[in-house]
Amino acid sequence: MSYPQHPQDQAYAAPMQGVPPLWAPLYGANPVQAVKRFFTKYAVFHGRASRAEYWWVVLAYAIVCIVLEVLAFALGGGSRDTAGPGFAILSYVFLALFFGTIVPNLAVTVRRLHDANLSGWLFFIGLIPLVGGIAVLVFMLLSPNPAGQRFDRPTAP
Repeated sequence: MSYPQHPQDQAYAAPMQGVPPLWAPLYGANPVQAVKRFFTKYAVFHGRASRAEYWWVVLAYAIVCIVLEVLAFALGGGSRDTAGPGFAILSYVFLALFFGTIVPNLAVTVRRLHDANLSGWLFFIGLIPLVGGIAVLVFMLLSPNPAGQRFDRPTAP
């Protein structure tokens, strides 16, 4: 089956049946598809991830964190000095979410860098105070580059 390898190819490609294989980026992914691929490709550091795959996951993660934060303060009080049991329980849920998604967050970021034809090692620029985070943000906003196919590892269906 043929599927578009790049967003610009989608206008010229024949209509697809289904979605591209899991090893390929899914351009134009919806939120459900993006989150599903995020967890399905939990520790896959090769290949590529489209901007849609990356940014839908970032939005979903931010929404979950905001909801947990609001619930924690609503159930447990507004300050650390008077925090109740609800705050403590939701803090542990937040920590479990954070530690449970470190690897897939790293993986999707590396795959997104690959889609822009950049090395996944550029992720570590984000560790430089102040400018590093801004640089990684700019990298995540870059358009897909067809040369990024060099990071793909096609597998049989």
